[in-house]
Amino acid sequence: MAEVVEVTEAAAFHVKKMMQHNEEEGSFLRIGVNGGGCSGLTYGMGFEAEKSAEDLLLEQHGLQILVSGEDAPILEGTIVDYKESLMGGGFTINNPNAIAACGCGTSFRTATKKGTPAEC
Repeated sequence: MAEVVEVTEAAAFHVKKMMQHNEEEGSFLRIGVNGGGCSGLTYGMGFEAEKSAEDLLLEQHGLQILVSGEDAPILEGTIVDYKESLMGGGFTINNPNAIAACGCGTSFRTATKKGTPAEC
């Protein structure tokens, strides 16, 4: 069975570097969805010290990743990667459930979850 979210090896490497830099070793990486943006939903990634009862725990490339049970259906099949270019590097999120995105590419919506759009 596939994981709800797949974090590539390149993304995991950069997350671990961020954990070391921010003195967050031993923390979980939380990947989630929040209301907002032009299209209604935005992605969130951050570090968290504790797992809650409703969280799904994934382990990939030496990372412990949390996804809330509520966000799991929205994120099903999502791939988090890290890409380098001449302009620098950054995380990319490819969510097969996203049916629309805003022009700036920071928010999205799915067929079943529209979120809470904000003025851009």
